[in-house]
Amino acid sequence: MQRRPAFRQIGLTGGIGSGKSTVAASFAQCGAALIDADALSRSLTAVGGAALPAIAARFGDHMLQADGALDRDAMRAQVFSDPTARAQLEAIMHPLVGQSMQAAVQAAQDQGAALAVLDIPLLVESRRWPAALDAVVVVDCLPDTQLARVMQRSGLSAEAVRAIMASQASRAQRLAAADAVIYNEGCSLAALHQQVAFLAAEFGL
Repeated sequence: MQRRPAFRQIGLTGGIGSGKSTVAASFAQCGAALIDADALSRSLTAVGGAALPAIAARFGDHMLQADGALDRDAMRAQVFSDPTARAQLEAIMHPLVGQSMQAAVQAAQDQGAALAVLDIPLLVESRRWPAALDAVVVVDCLPDTQLARVMQRSGLSAEAVRAIMASQASRAQRLAAADAVIYNEGCSLAALHQQVAFLAAEFGL
């Protein structure tokens, strides 16, 4: 009888504009089960989401849209201007996202996946996730490249993008936490996928 390959779970992270989402999609193309923390967070704050009662109780009903979903723009503005509000929101969201991710990992394993890739933007900042993973993969590029990419795709000002970058772990902190690095600087999509495919094979795909 053929032995079933060992199940592994790796964390994928990178600063805004690093190309992490492209790398995540590439891992999925290689056969990994992709578990997206941001997508799970959005589902928790969509209409009927499990996080909404606690958010409304803490921040007020004005943080909800007419349809009952979270007003993301209003909440984003508040947490970027108020570190205390950000910590309070994280205290609500992080446990719920963690539970959802654990359930998704278990479902992937039950369905026979050999590798789960957990796309976690704030992985390095987290106290929980690094210790729970078999490896951490960081998508890296130059800070100036991050700035240019985000400005081009979002229309945000340089000042606004720099503020987002400053709120995240530094490049040095991410690289220090990495077991493997995918360097997304001046390479084609094909070359980027080649890096991903090599790592996917290393992790058992």
